[in-house]
Amino acid sequence: MSDNPHPKASGRTLRWAGVGVAAIFAAILAIGFTSRSIAQKDLHQQTVADSIVNVSVVLPKQSTTADLVLPGRLEAWSSAPVFARTNGYIKNWYADIGTEVKTGQLLADIDAPDLDQQLAAAEAAVSVAQAQRDLAAVTTERWDRLVADHNVSVQAADEKRSELATSDAQLAQAKANVRQLQALTSFKRLIAPFDGVVTSRATDIGALIVSGNAQAQPLFTVSDINKLRIYVNVPQAYQSQIFVGQKAQFSVPDHLNQTFNAQVVNFSNAVDPQSGAMLIQLSYENPDHALKPGGYAQVSLKLPKPSAAQALRIPSAALLFRSEGTAVAVVDQSNHVAIKPIEILQDHGAELDVSAGIKPTDRIISNPPDAIDTGDQVNPIASQGG
Repeated sequence: MSDNPHPKASGRTLRWAGVGVAAIFAAILAIGFTSRSIAQKDLHQQTVADSIVNVSVVLPKQSTTADLVLPGRLEAWSSAPVFARTNGYIKNWYADIGTEVKTGQLLADIDAPDLDQQLAAAEAAVSVAQAQRDLAAVTTERWDRLVADHNVSVQAADEKRSELATSDAQLAQAKANVRQLQALTSFKRLIAPFDGVVTSRATDIGALIVSGNAQAQPLFTVSDINKLRIYVNVPQAYQSQIFVGQKAQFSVPDHLNQTFNAQVVNFSNAVDPQSGAMLIQLSYENPDHALKPGGYAQVSLKLPKPSAAQALRIPSAALLFRSEGTAVAVVDQSNHVAIKPIEILQDHGAELDVSAGIKPTDRIISNPPDAIDTGDQVNPIASQGG
């Protein structure tokens, strides 16, 4: 007889226990696989979400007439530095800075004793040359009569005529020397070249004057400030919109809250290769002398309205420079990017007028990433300035 009365019941129990353990193990594997799948899905979604870039978008604005504001400088309509043309010492001066003077008015006297002595010697030399010439003329006349009477040779008479011609030349030379010294003597009087104001004086009584010195300062400067020139450097992008007669306004630091009217009178017709700008000249009538030459001015030029009726204005920061040309990145309704080429009509610095390539309803990305491309998905955020 067997010692275990229920051998079959024990085997079934073991089998069911093994099935239970296997079921539990399978459940654990299923739960782990499901958790891992969910985690991978969440990670993929997070990765996709992280790959979507936040971008700032703006809407184009309708372009309007704009002012071009540039720095300028004021200059007198005419300004003449007055230098000495003769050596000497300042004897007296008669016009200080700020003095209004007329054409030919005496500014200063120069004492030039050396020049006076040279002139006296030259005048004496003229007297000597004149006496020699008179003697040569009388001698020539006498020898001509002797030749007629056949008392002297023709050769001897010709020599006397040659001496007379030489005397004439020497007299002319002496007179020319006198005229030259007289001209230099006239430069002892410094006079105003035109009606104006003395804007500088760089001499005083007793000062040594050396003419022809390239390092010397002008003794006086006379400026006509009844009318002023205003010089402005206009960037090349705006040169086609500048014309003679164009109106402008400007302001100066010493007249706050006040503007002055001027107009373009000329321009250089050349671009400075260093600055990339063209020099233009404006004029301003200044009869009350309220504005001073040499001052700074802020000039506002009224530019003509863009010729394209549909010109739109966008920020310069929206530009993309691609191999196919200038473009902008536009966000469509599904928040995907489209790169659109544009045509720039006018550059205003921080903003641009665009004549083609975009519509008023386009959402344009401001400061787009360099790597952005057509088809990229983005998260548009409206700009506060858009």
